[in-house]
Amino acid sequence: MSQDFRRANLRGQSFRGHNLSKVDFSYADICGVDFTNAVLVGADFTHSRAGLRRQWAISLIIGSLTLAFVAGLDAAYGGVSVGVLLVHQGIQSIDFLFSGIALLILLGFSFLALRRGWGSEIGGLALIVAAAIAFVAAVGTSDAIAGAVIQAVAIAGVVAGTVTGALVTAIVRVIAGKGVLIALAVLALFGVVVGAGLGIPQDNPEVIVPGSIAAIISTLSFFLLSFHAANRSLAGDRRYALISSMTTAICAGKGTSFRNADLTNANFTQALLKHTDLRGAILARTNWFQANGLSQARIGRTYLENREVRELLISKEGKGKNFDRCDLRGVNLQNANLSDSSLIGADLSEATLQSTDLSRAKLVQTQLYRTDLTYACLTGAHIQDWAISTDTNFQDVRCEYIYMRLPTQADPDPWRKPDNRHETFKEDDFSDFIAPIVKTLDLYRQQNIDPRQVASTFKTLDLYHYEGIDPSAAAIALKQLAEAHPEADLEVVALEGRGEDKIRLQARVTDRVDQSQLNAEYFEKYRQVSSLPYSDVQTLLAGIAEKDERIRSLEKMVITAIESNKSYIETYYSLGDTVTEKSSININAGGDIGNVSGISGGDVSGVLNLGTISGNVTNAINQLPESPKSDEPGIKDLLRQLQEIIETDTELPQKGKETAVTQVQVLAEVAQDPEQPEKKDMGRQAINLLKGAASFLPDTAKLAEACTKLLPLIGKLLGLPI
Repeated sequence: MSQDFRRANLRGQSFRGHNLSKVDFSYADICGVDFTNAVLVGADFTHSRAGLRRQWAISLIIGSLTLAFVAGLDAAYGGVSVGVLLVHQGIQSIDFLFSGIALLILLGFSFLALRRGWGSEIGGLALIVAAAIAFVAAVGTSDAIAGAVIQAVAIAGVVAGTVTGALVTAIVRVIAGKGVLIALAVLALFGVVVGAGLGIPQDNPEVIVPGSIAAIISTLSFFLLSFHAANRSLAGDRRYALISSMTTAICAGKGTSFRNADLTNANFTQALLKHTDLRGAILARTNWFQANGLSQARIGRTYLENREVRELLISKEGKGKNFDRCDLRGVNLQNANLSDSSLIGADLSEATLQSTDLSRAKLVQTQLYRTDLTYACLTGAHIQDWAISTDTNFQDVRCEYIYMRLPTQADPDPWRKPDNRHETFKEDDFSDFIAPIVKTLDLYRQQNIDPRQVASTFKTLDLYHYEGIDPSAAAIALKQLAEAHPEADLEVVALEGRGEDKIRLQARVTDRVDQSQLNAEYFEKYRQVSSLPYSDVQTLLAGIAEKDERIRSLEKMVITAIESNKSYIETYYSLGDTVTEKSSININAGGDIGNVSGISGGDVSGVLNLGTISGNVTNAINQLPESPKSDEPGIKDLLRQLQEIIETDTELPQKGKETAVTQVQVLAEVAQDPEQPEKKDMGRQAINLLKGAASFLPDTAKLAEACTKLLPLIGKLLGLPI
């Protein structure tokens, strides 16, 4: 069988359970085709025509016309029966009482049907009638029982006729045109005449007039309620979901079936999908752009069930609309316009957002796990507490600036990046900005830490240098900025370099400062210092170094970033009145670790032999006491495990092993006297270094797994927060 069905006539064929991945069905006639349980991954259904086969459509129309006659007959006969008994018997008659009750019930049904729709009202009406019959049967005479049953049948006839009339009207409107709808009305009216004639006793002239009046009232009520319910159900009114769901089920029963099919990445652009069955189908990243008839398809328990979501997927136009907390998991919104939209708390995991316009969108707490954002526009988007991961694809994202928070009265500054409001991201800036965030969030999740709690405690100041940087001028400008703004509590936390092309300095600041102002002041100070003669710069640097000798370390780190092809340096320098270097790490391309300073009193380089270092680590661990609990590992056991994992990890380069094992030795030394404050600082530094090293390794690496499982236990035993 050919696997290319472009423009083919496939009416009524069965592909049940077939694997038809990436098959071309474009412009094909697939009316009545059975794709149940088929694999249609990547299949192309653009401009295809699905739905009912012609013979089944004709059968439904004939059946609807027949039912219209029956519905009119039932409604008229029931209404006449109530009216005749109401006026024929005396006011003292039990039939009069039951007729009055029946009339009130029908009036109540009509009122509820118009105001609240059909659903629980029909069931409630049935319960009332059943309860009335049961009551009369329990306490009444045989004549009373007979009268109650007659009125119950009359009520049932009116209700059944009205509901049936609405159903067949909706079916004919969906399948056929106005001509058939007129024929339907004529047959229903003929049924009303026949029903009225059967209900009026011809041998009793006294009841002909009241019977005719009852017939006219029943007819008007029947037509009014039937056509109103049909129109509202087709307009999507949830109050008449009973009629719309029955209409859809009947029409799709012999239509095209995609039930339980895998339609991942399938394309239904401009396809006609009336009377199709999509129940249980896998609709991951399925393209519904400009598809027609989905409102008349069986789409229960899929994201298409939500009308707003369905209209968005069809039109790809959601500018300024609210989709807060919508389930959009796995949808295809490629090339969609979602600018200025609100997606707070929405789930867009595994969705396709390629080339989607998300400018100024509210992505607060939006889930974007494994979402494809290739070429998407995020300019001006608010990304507070959004949920991203290493599987979120940010390739070639277009973004001039972004907001890390939503503006509030308490905080009108929504934390813009770049910090200077007069600047925008240059090429690749956003990718460099988001990469460490993704890695950090992934590490937080591995450590069971809520990243929202961490992010709420500080803001960052990102300082981008293009076309080279003067390390001395940068160090001096940072120091001067910190002294000018002590309230900022400025602390350098990261430095990322790409050789001479670009350097990014990242500093942590408090939430009480204007980041845009700090950014502008830093570069103004940097320009002033860098414009000085070299000798003046060195003199100025020497003067600062006399009061704070560690300013030289910051200068050396910038030089390291310039000399490296690609590096990410994680550091902690408080640049306030008292400068304290906490730790620094340089991770080159490929996860290699080197130039670690501030730990154990000096630099650790790759010159040291791993065997020598390992021996020293083993000796330090052996000095620790055994676990006080025989059934639980102690600090000695955990550090031994960590050492072994590092030394046998094939994903970790030699230099990285030497550095990581050295941090195990630091932890062993801390464990000997963990209550000393300086020891606690050393322990925190060592754990930060190990976590930083693991974050740049594959998840399959032994060290990455060890950091997830062992470091929280080690930190707990040492009394260190992880």
